[in-house]
Amino acid sequence: MSLWVDKYRPTESSKLDYHTNEAASLRNLAASDDFPHLLVFGPPGAGKQTRITCLLADIFGPGVHRMRFHTISVTTPSNKKIDVTTVASAYHIEVNPSDAGIYDRLIVMEALKTIAQFGPPDDGQTRRPFKVVVLMEVDRLTKDAQQALRRTMEKYSATCRLILCCNSISKVIPAIRSRCLNIRVAAPTEDEILRIIQKVCKEEKVNIPNELVKRIVQQSNRNLRRALLTTEATKIKQYPFQSGAAPVLPDWEVYLTKTADLIVKKQDTAQLMEIRGRLYELLVHCIPPTTILSGLAKELIKNCDNVLKCEVIHLAAEYEHRMQLGQKAVYHLEAFVAKFMAVYLRFLDDQMQV
Repeated sequence: MSLWVDKYRPTESSKLDYHTNEAASLRNLAASDDFPHLLVFGPPGAGKQTRITCLLADIFGPGVHRMRFHTISVTTPSNKKIDVTTVASAYHIEVNPSDAGIYDRLIVMEALKTIAQFGPPDDGQTRRPFKVVVLMEVDRLTKDAQQALRRTMEKYSATCRLILCCNSISKVIPAIRSRCLNIRVAAPTEDEILRIIQKVCKEEKVNIPNELVKRIVQQSNRNLRRALLTTEATKIKQYPFQSGAAPVLPDWEVYLTKTADLIVKKQDTAQLMEIRGRLYELLVHCIPPTTILSGLAKELIKNCDNVLKCEVIHLAAEYEHRMQLGQKAVYHLEAFVAKFMAVYLRFLDDQMQV
């Protein structure tokens, strides 16, 4: 039994529910003989991966949906073996090199070498002379990995094409951006998300109140994947819906909100030690550090005036940048909390003196 977000994910470009004009442009691109490297970017939950899957189906046919797990193994200079699990079909491979951490450069080179050694199968369905490598979360690659990607994509351009996927191109080096056709996938509007939720609920024969759908859409922040997951979780816990039903929030969001309340409630070393434990708890449950930082910042500025809001946002941006340069995310998260405590304590003292 699959989740709604996977069960109702379109597998053909003709079935996409929004950005239909852009989908038609991708179909035309798939039909052309001159297919370039692509850099697909947009906010989380906008449908980037869905459109990449539909594009691959337009190029190679339904065979791209017959995928299997494949493991890429590399040996580091220190003789440490790194394994990264990918999914692959006869025509393409999808890999997230950032899963290898600081050894992402080796994974990038190995993935391209592996798929470039063999041409696409001559099964009578496609005559394309290349395979496709889909690299996810390219904006999280180290600079060394991105430089290696630039060199390798030129070397194997005759036998493979790259489709790079990321949330923001600001962290992708210009040398890669200039070698790809940049395609932006904008987040769906709230009306489009509402229509899709109602369509899914109709397919599932779930009677959901319009007010509840609107609240789910507002809390999703135009993230379609999150909206569908929230709808399904709310249905599981509260169906049949009563009047005044509220969306079910993820446990980690509730935990993060309570953490921000503790930071505002008290500012001393003992409180900082307790916050450190809560940060570790979020990290071990695979919540991305940037998500934790942005979530904390959004909750903390609710207790600040306009001047302090600007300072907190500046601090969050500074420590997010430091997080990209360092390796231990918890150090930078804890430093942000400590800095906020100092700034907020000074703010409270100024308020008392007024």
